[in-house]
Amino acid sequence: MPGEKLPLSFFSDYDTRTLAQKLLGCELVHESPDGLTSGIIVETEAYLQDDPACHAFNRRTPRTEPMYGIAGTVYVYLIYGMYQCFNIVSNAEGTGEAVLIRALQPTAGIELMEMRRLLRPGKLPAMSPTGKVALKELCRGPGKLVQAMGIERDKHNATLLTGDALYLRAPVAAPQAITSGPRIGINVGRELPYRYYIKDNIFVSKG
Repeated sequence: MPGEKLPLSFFSDYDTRTLAQKLLGCELVHESPDGLTSGIIVETEAYLQDDPACHAFNRRTPRTEPMYGIAGTVYVYLIYGMYQCFNIVSNAEGTGEAVLIRALQPTAGIELMEMRRLLRPGKLPAMSPTGKVALKELCRGPGKLVQAMGIERDKHNATLLTGDALYLRAPVAAPQAITSGPRIGINVGRELPYRYYIKDNIFVSKG
């Protein structure tokens, strides 16, 4: 049985680093016109206002404006001019903090996820011996999961995770063990252990 849909209050009940850990095991769901896809969150990264790697560090811009919304706001941004990253805004309104969702364990809509990955531009995804996208590679990394889940910046950025299309379900069971460590793919603030993931989960992205 799937978990219950999480209310907006869930996101405001915790500070950013705690929320990044509480999100592990939750299920991200997208009910799109193409079909339903979902996956269990297995890896996150926290970004705080006093963190030099945070987009809201020292300045507020039109691009980062969603980060200053209420907890549970969606923040989607573009990197390398090609890949999009999905974040959940955290902490108090006006603070400028968020949690990056780095990897999912696919649970529904696998074929639709695969089709989206194959149709998007960029490096070809890792294939399985059967000629399909390897299951563990579908949502293994922030850009990959956004592609697979059909999340779009123009459509979802600055919306709330309480709608009928994009939302979270509560964990069916709490993760057995959570590990923390340095974040991936950043030039500053590398030493901060703000990356959290479910220990020994094969769907966690490569460090």
